Amino acid sequence: MFISVVIPTYNRLPILQKCLAALECQQIGAPIDGYEVVLVDDGSTDATVDWLTQSASGLPHVRLIQQSHGGPAQGRNRGVEHAQGDVIVFIDSDLVVEDDFLLAHARALERQWQKQANRLCFTYGAVINTANFASPSSEPHKLRDLSWAYFATGNVAIDRQLLERSGLFDPRFHLYGWEDLELGERLRRLGVVLVRCPEAVGYHWHPALGLEQIPDLIRVEQERSKMALVFFRKHPTWRVRFIIQYTRLHFLLWELLTLGGLLNERSLRPLLGWLIRRGQASWAMELLRLPLNRIGVRAIYRQAKAASPTI
Repeated sequence: MFISVVIPTYNRLPILQKCLAALECQQIGAPIDGYEVVLVDDGSTDATVDWLTQSASGLPHVRLIQQSHGGPAQGRNRGVEHAQGDVIVFIDSDLVVEDDFLLAHARALERQWQKQANRLCFTYGAVINTANFASPSSEPHKLRDLSWAYFATGNVAIDRQLLERSGLFDPRFHLYGWEDLELGERLRRLGVVLVRCPEAVGYHWHPALGLEQIPDLIRVEQERSKMALVFFRKHPTWRVRFIIQYTRLHFLLWELLTLGGLLNERSLRPLLGWLIRRGQASWAMELLRLPLNRIGVRAIYRQAKAASPTI
């Protein structure tokens, strides 16, 4: 088994350095013959490309592919196009993995292939969220790290031919969100089985919440709402409605939990600041999710009505 790790990246150099360093330390053993890391730079404006060029001798598994800023769907497709592996592993560029990461995915895939007598499956590794930049892998597994997503490209491995048969990622998802779950809907229709692989551990780093991040988080929610409608128009089912929260139930839920918008990013700001100062940034983020969800759901309805009142 030859594995290609495909990673799109955009302006994430500090954590990307840790991500690539971890991937250079992977254990090799049966059933892995070898591996490569196909890094697709999505038009970064920081020092990513310069650093990669200067550090090439220390990153023997890495191949750099460059593209104009087109989003992660386009980046992952380009990575697969240039990949040499018969198995594709997708991770994000802010994920730091253990040294047996690829081996765990490979062994779980091989076991499932033998069990099913086909390759209609993919493995889904564990993602542990952390704000500890100095030592991401020291973070313990937490209940809120559990995910019920079917196909999320933060940590998955899949047979290349099966991936290509599915049609790869839809490049219309050029903003943040949903491109991987949309591909997951197509894989589901092909009868592809999700295989949990908790041994393939990755530590997803993102900085602890600061009040200065709030405008960017709101922007992300607005982008997600636009991409959510792309998702729904491709798969106009109740299942997708619930995934993207495009139901009256979700609309009423977030209206209720935010008291009709009285609890918003402005009114909560003093409490969020207090929690952050007391070292409780994770709780502040959970509290901020209330108005963020309301913003996202209302944006979906507003954009859907503007585009087509019948949706």
